[in-house]
Amino acid sequence: MSQRKLSKSIYYLGTGLLAIGFIIPLVWALVSSVSPAAGTAQTDGYGLGNYVKLFTYGAGLPLYLKNSLVISAVCVLVTLVVATTGGYAFARFSFPFKNALFVLVLSIMMVPYAALLIPLIVWMKDLGMANSLVGVGLVLALFQLPFSVFMMRNAFATLPRDLEDAALIDGCGSFTAFTRILLPSVLPSLVTIGLFSYLAAWNDFMVSLYLLGMDNSPLPLALVNMRQQTIGVIDYGLTTAGVVVLTVPAFILFLALQRYYIKGMTSGAVKG
Repeated sequence: MSQRKLSKSIYYLGTGLLAIGFIIPLVWALVSSVSPAAGTAQTDGYGLGNYVKLFTYGAGLPLYLKNSLVISAVCVLVTLVVATTGGYAFARFSFPFKNALFVLVLSIMMVPYAALLIPLIVWMKDLGMANSLVGVGLVLALFQLPFSVFMMRNAFATLPRDLEDAALIDGCGSFTAFTRILLPSVLPSLVTIGLFSYLAAWNDFMVSLYLLGMDNSPLPLALVNMRQQTIGVIDYGLTTAGVVVLTVPAFILFLALQRYYIKGMTSGAVKG
């Protein structure tokens, strides 16, 4: 066997084992959610009893999903708008202290999560957004902005200025050239930061715990409350059903956008 074939075999074996390691917990959760077990809503044969119970748990699954969708939508929208305009400014314009400001933006990623979370929570409460889905989305967007600005700055930096100049010569205004020429060219990076911010918001628990009441709970916070509904007793069937419902949208979205995601990670994050 040649050296190249041996390297490829080791590569495929390693990635295969890594993929299996990630997939097994998801398969286990899916099987457990429909399997019969004492103390769950599914006690006789395989079925969807746990999902039926999940649908009517607390304020109802539709409300929890709606809250999660609102938080995710706000986070993704704010991240895309601010990161795109900020990244474009860092890549195309010259202004005083540009490099220092860019380093300052990146340095936020090195600050511990909790160190930023507490001041932001106090700030949101002072603004009257203590029990607001929009407020949670804004806080989560702030955590995504440093990496997203970095990605978009590098994505715009890879585009030749001639592309933008040609559009202006052909009669396009600055805004038209930006929206119709440059943005489609950095679509993979846009998808990448959008997917990152969506996953962060969709799975968030900590910010929601501090800022939201039970009436505005997203699905991750509701899942934690499911485990505490009876002292000393955990309904694993209901919990695993919730995990499956929480995972499926993110899994489908990633599969649908993986082509853009991989391209965005390999193009926008390479050039400095």
